[in-house]
Amino acid sequence: MDWGLKNRLARIIKPYDNRGVMLAVDHGYFLGPTERLEEPKKTISPLLPHADSLMLTRGVLRTSVDAGYPIPVVLRVSGGSSIIGKDLSNEKITTSIKDAIKLNVSALAMSIFVGAPYEHESLVSLGKLVNEGEEYGIPVLAVTAVGKELEKRDARYLSLACRIAAEFGAHLVKTYYCDNFEKVVRSCPVPVIIAGGPKLATELDALKLTFDAIQAGAAGVDMGRNIWQSDHPVPMIKAVKAIVHQNATVKEAQDVFNRLKSIEKTAKPVIKSKTKS
Repeated sequence: MDWGLKNRLARIIKPYDNRGVMLAVDHGYFLGPTERLEEPKKTISPLLPHADSLMLTRGVLRTSVDAGYPIPVVLRVSGGSSIIGKDLSNEKITTSIKDAIKLNVSALAMSIFVGAPYEHESLVSLGKLVNEGEEYGIPVLAVTAVGKELEKRDARYLSLACRIAAEFGAHLVKTYYCDNFEKVVRSCPVPVIIAGGPKLATELDALKLTFDAIQAGAAGVDMGRNIWQSDHPVPMIKAVKAIVHQNATVKEAQDVFNRLKSIEKTAKPVIKSKTKS
């Protein structure tokens, strides 16, 4: 593996513990203005200091992220279908490698749709993207998307999809947590990170999901809605980070969340007194 590619990977999966917390804010590319992500800059800015990397599209990167902040970027480069369209699997590469280089990204991300009508197209696109990424030293994250068929989220299907992604040369794989997740991790020779998925009922549920995935061998999380759709997104991302990087238990992470939530609630804005000239 080329030095530059290894260096970019190390920005995402931290070498001191081989784990990472990725903040997903790419939902708009097929969902449009998702709840609490209607104004991306407002959602992203307070969370930036607490994420190891940021997954998003070039449009939101250019308009809503401070270029002066040194956050590693995982750039979503696939798309072409919306949630109201016929088939979410009908995606193609939408962003050139040249544009990704201009944006100084740390990795490229695209979805693959194993078992879907456009399986072939997505897998061939993954192979081509890996070819281009390798040429310029940029790693590729393959997202094992399931479209609207959430029932596909079982160990048998996800093991198949993750292994195929790795066989095509993906350097990282993002997938869903499931029962027997250890099987998914064991059969995938590259690091596996979990998607947070739709907003869960409580923050505790999301913390349990994170803990269980890490215990089963995940290299980290790429979490979005379960962080920024929380009423307390900054305490939430810090609690998730405690599990991923500090080996916190669910209870310890919940304590972190509750303590920071309490501080957030009691904090009052400082009002500067007016002085007479």
